[in-house]
Amino acid sequence: LRNGRSVIVRINDRGPYIRGRIIDLSRGAARIIGLVRSGTGSVRIEILY
Repeated sequence: LRNGRSVIVRINDRGPYIRGRIIDLSRGAARIIGLVRSGTGSVRIEILY
């Protein structure tokens, strides 16, 4: 959210199973939005059909 980056992903599984987390990104998607180094971060999810 802070860095203004975005990525479109396809969600094909449920999880993650860790309290307080809503999505588990692939390493590639995390790299695109700058989350690889930190490992976690805030995201906004928008459903596209």
